[in-house]
Amino acid sequence: MRRFAETRTVIYFEEPLPPRPGDGVSVDTRTCSETGVLVATPRLPEGLEGPCAAAVLRQLLEETLQSQAVSRPVLWYYTPVMLPVARHIEAAAIVYDCMDELANFRFAPPELTELEAELLTAADVVFTGGFSLYEAKAHRHANIHPFPSSVDREHFGRAVARTDDGRPRLGFFGVIDERMDLGLIAALAEARPEWDIEIVGPVVKIDPAELPRAPNLTYPGQAAYEDLPGWLSRWDVALMPFAINESTRFISPTKTPEYLAAGRPVVSTPIRDVVRHYGDLAAVFLAETADAFIAACDGALALARSEDQGWRDEVSAELASLSWDQTHLRMDALVNQAARPRSRPLPAPAIHAAGRAVPYDALIVGAGFAGAVMGERLASAGQKVLVVDRRPHIGGNAHDRRDAAGVLIHAYGPHIFHTNSADVFDYLSRFTRWRPYEHRVLAQVGAKLVPMPINRTTLNALYGLDLRSDEAAEAFLASRAEPVERIRTSEDVVINAIGRELYETFFRGYTRKQWGLDPSELDRSVTARVPTRTNTDDRYFTDAFQAMPAQGYTAMFEAMLDHPGITVATGVEYRDVVDDVRHQRLVFTGPIDEFFDYRFGRLPYRSLRFRHETLDQAHFQPVATVNYPDEATPWTRITEYKHLTGQQHPRTSITYEYPSATGDPYYPIPRPENQALFKRYEALAAARRDVTFVGRLATYRYYNMDQVTGQALATARRLRDPLTVQTGTAVAALTG
Repeated sequence: MRRFAETRTVIYFEEPLPPRPGDGVSVDTRTCSETGVLVATPRLPEGLEGPCAAAVLRQLLEETLQSQAVSRPVLWYYTPVMLPVARHIEAAAIVYDCMDELANFRFAPPELTELEAELLTAADVVFTGGFSLYEAKAHRHANIHPFPSSVDREHFGRAVARTDDGRPRLGFFGVIDERMDLGLIAALAEARPEWDIEIVGPVVKIDPAELPRAPNLTYPGQAAYEDLPGWLSRWDVALMPFAINESTRFISPTKTPEYLAAGRPVVSTPIRDVVRHYGDLAAVFLAETADAFIAACDGALALARSEDQGWRDEVSAELASLSWDQTHLRMDALVNQAARPRSRPLPAPAIHAAGRAVPYDALIVGAGFAGAVMGERLASAGQKVLVVDRRPHIGGNAHDRRDAAGVLIHAYGPHIFHTNSADVFDYLSRFTRWRPYEHRVLAQVGAKLVPMPINRTTLNALYGLDLRSDEAAEAFLASRAEPVERIRTSEDVVINAIGRELYETFFRGYTRKQWGLDPSELDRSVTARVPTRTNTDDRYFTDAFQAMPAQGYTAMFEAMLDHPGITVATGVEYRDVVDDVRHQRLVFTGPIDEFFDYRFGRLPYRSLRFRHETLDQAHFQPVATVNYPDEATPWTRITEYKHLTGQQHPRTSITYEYPSATGDPYYPIPRPENQALFKRYEALAAARRDVTFVGRLATYRYYNMDQVTGQALATARRLRDPLTVQTGTAVAALTG
């Protein structure tokens, strides 16, 4: 929630506590200084339970939202028990963050199962706290995603090496409840009286009198999160003595990676998700019976005190991909996807005039390049067109706007126009003046910024060379190249051309981040798009026409759609209006698999998340875009827009770009199996004579802006004249 609070208002509405002496019903609010999260703690009199308590909590929740001027929030449930308190709130989206199978816990309320069924029905997206829980719930929701525990490696890495004072010390931190195998703890303390065992945490739902007691066994109580590295510094080995029962069947303990990040071997009972994710590590010992658990502790202690510390490298490699930042990015993308603006009704004149339905020649879905070009061309041919878009603006991903500082930014990442087509450039020139601009990109390699694509300047800077001719650079690259007999993948393309070292420096890490796949798993077309040069041309593109719309893309789209034959409605889902609008042809520019209700499954895409920042300085970097090809940096590139737009402003705005597996579809993933899946949808599309599919998403191809424009122009030419004849018989099927 701290990460969400960096860009959103986050209100954490807690379970109620009793009122302070002399106070009645109230809600305490405080903003956590470390996280930015607003914590709201309701205070209810003791004895107020059931529907009466829920009614009071509903009122307190409403007052809290009103006090913070929050409307249509994302409701994020950690427990279905809170559903009666918040189910009446109009939400932009509902998230069920299912941390565990709560119905299996001791003292679970009897209505929990029924409430969870209701919450699963209402939720737009469901997260689970591990893969076992995901497998148990996957059949109950169409949009469910596993999120096993991540770890703040830097925080737990503060644990220092244990000082060997001759007496081993083992420990556990966490809630002490019915999930703990108390008999196992007792057996360990009895079998190894020369060891100290510390069980740190609050005792919940069990009688403290039930806890085993021994001279070498202590219960220090609850510890603050910031103090946990200090406790780990005291221990040689970390313990997870969980009982194997219904309450632990689906847990994915957060403490596993936390212990490992602190450099402590772990001894655990065979919890399913621990076995699944960490069972192959030398530092994780698994044992179920008391004797086996004690023997495992012996082995872990020997490992911790051995001179061979190679197991630490294995742990570091395992934890390298576990990051709360990455978890937040994925969750944020899923929440954004679920929380689309609710469709606004079409203005009445768009549907009815003089008591009669307004007829349209074409209903166009999407107001990006494909939809806007199609709309303008058909309207210019005398047709009446309605353009709708689910987003609250026109321009699609090319939409630009002025941020709070007044700097013109691209809302969905940098869009640089370039084309070799005079026809495309001439057509768009009707709607905009151009600002000449040639795009240049630098790559951050260690402490150096070098041109990308690779050119002679790049090679000289990296290797301390003085290559002065194309021939010299070509010979150098040839000496590095490693011929590949059969070029099939993106890795093959690059290694065959420039060798493994340059491939690993510039392509491997960037591609892994961008696509979530190794280049060896991607079609050769991915890296073939980026050339390698032997001259000193540092332009990213070499097209004949390179320029930016002088007033921005949105202004260009406004001019394109400013036609008496075009009606535009944004913030509208086409499914909400398709049956109400009389139209002869549907032009669809959205995802083709969505149009057919994902009949054969979802087409795989890579998505993006953007972090926009405004800085109190005139410039941030020497060129518009700097790439970060190393795998350690979570973003792929940073863009500074003033280089693109030429805007003069005392401040500057930049965007960090984070690839994501989830979110709005941006890049079709070029793999044979994905293309085969698209072909099945393409066959369905071919049978729909009443629908025209155009654009990147509708044809599952990675098109540049000029290519989409060219495709739309060609499609519009085919449709303009024969439209009525072709589609006249299909109206009944569309309008019912």
